[in-house]
Amino acid sequence: MRPYLKFLSALSENNHKEWMDSNKKWYLETKEELLEDVTVILKQLTDLEPELSKFKAKDCVFRQNRDVRFSTNKDPYKTNFGVYFSPKGKKSPGPGYYLQIQPGNSFLAGGIWMPETETLKKIRKEIDYSGAELEKIENDPEFKKLFKGIEGDKLKTSPRDYEASHPYIEYLKLKSFTVSSPISDQVIESGGFITLALDGFGKMKPFNDFLSQAMEEVEDGSGIL
Repeated sequence: MRPYLKFLSALSENNHKEWMDSNKKWYLETKEELLEDVTVILKQLTDLEPELSKFKAKDCVFRQNRDVRFSTNKDPYKTNFGVYFSPKGKKSPGPGYYLQIQPGNSFLAGGIWMPETETLKKIRKEIDYSGAELEKIENDPEFKKLFKGIEGDKLKTSPRDYEASHPYIEYLKLKSFTVSSPISDQVIESGGFITLALDGFGKMKPFNDFLSQAMEEVEDGSGIL
């Protein structure tokens, strides 16, 4: 049985430095097991994304400390474990593969969340040219078994330079391009999330490839990334 949910539940109820300090050994043991599981995922995910071979598990796990400088919530620690696999690193604005472990709110996800303006323009340009490809990805039966569709906040009206009658206007309205699928607490505790995540990441790779293709001009031409 994995220890993650038990530890995170306790942390959620005792989110302060004194508790964390007195339970540091428990935290470090839990994190060590997490790193072992992430190592397994990373090793197999490298078959899909060879560039990931340059990273170690610790490079893919987000810090437990929260940045509270500009937040009304002053709890010092995150109450989830977040893991992000991206060929350009976990701070990259490009597409990647995300795993969250949290009691009652674990999930896997992928894509790009709230890209910067120039990147968003490139993605919309790719949709304008190749929207049929994105639609095909979203409607693939294997993809639909796990993901309910491409998600993200949307503009209320058409983005500039695109007509409301555009055949892919609903994609063009998106401000984020993500997919996600929940993971039950039972699957987390059993360790079955590893297989589930690898299967899900494999299914979302064409989606991430579409976004990467859209961003190539950004990387090569503008220097934004």
